[in-house]
Amino acid sequence: MFSRIYNRKDSDMKKVKLPRLLEGLPLATLGALIFAVAVAFFYDPSRLAPGGISGIAVIISHITSVPTGTLIFAMNIPLLILAWRRFGRRFVFLTVYATALSSLTMDLLAPFAAKAAPLTDDLTVIALCGAALDGLGLGLVFRAGGCTGGSDIIVKFLRQKYRYIRTGGMSLILNSAVVVATFFAFGDLEITIYSALAMLTASFVLDKVLYSGDSAKLVFVISDKSQEITSEILSAMQIGVTLLSGEGAYTGQPKKVILCVAKKHTFPKLRDVVKKLDPNAFIIVSSATEIFGEGYKSQYTDEI
Repeated sequence: MFSRIYNRKDSDMKKVKLPRLLEGLPLATLGALIFAVAVAFFYDPSRLAPGGISGIAVIISHITSVPTGTLIFAMNIPLLILAWRRFGRRFVFLTVYATALSSLTMDLLAPFAAKAAPLTDDLTVIALCGAALDGLGLGLVFRAGGCTGGSDIIVKFLRQKYRYIRTGGMSLILNSAVVVATFFAFGDLEITIYSALAMLTASFVLDKVLYSGDSAKLVFVISDKSQEITSEILSAMQIGVTLLSGEGAYTGQPKKVILCVAKKHTFPKLRDVVKKLDPNAFIIVSSATEIFGEGYKSQYTDEI
């Protein structure tokens, strides 16, 4: 399970103790290094700019020859100042760390990437591989409690207002403008199309990293043997069950409707229990993308 990040007021954030400040470092380090590999070996050599500060930096770097990592760090400074005031010490510390580490790693890897490039002549493979690493790296840094700066900071600001839009979707909206800019910067429609492909893939992977671990199956069971099924679920599976009062519209008979949440790997066993005790039971299954409470995320978990 990834690290939990608790939402605190700005006044509380100033009191963050050193162990709390440092607990996200391992995950942030891994994420920053993966992100750096995506930019250095996939995006930069192929001139793919799938959005964000990194995309803008790739464009400027190819125009001015200034190292991409240096540009990314320089453009992040004003955003980091705003983030310090809004999100507090821990977020900014991890963001500065992840941004500095990824930027430095990109510049160190650049000579090796230049010798190795192109890894393949297939831009589809480059776009998909780069985007997969991009989304994975960013997702891990977000999970650690920080980000890699740039548009990620803007996304965090906007997520506080538009909480119904997921992080990957928000990134997709903001990064679209950068992808369009690649056409005007490079005059190459093919590069623009592959940048868009990378952007879409990275947004998808980012959402999967951030939210897929929280998903489960929401199950309703309507049965005349609800008590037996409930007892078996509680004893054999040790998951929580809630009984809802219902009434058959046709018969007018009262019924107990079983409501429970089962993680994906336990759902087949739950279905077997119901099938064994009442093959005629009516089962409704839907996806629960986020669950807060005992056994799942804390109510105080920060929205990422």
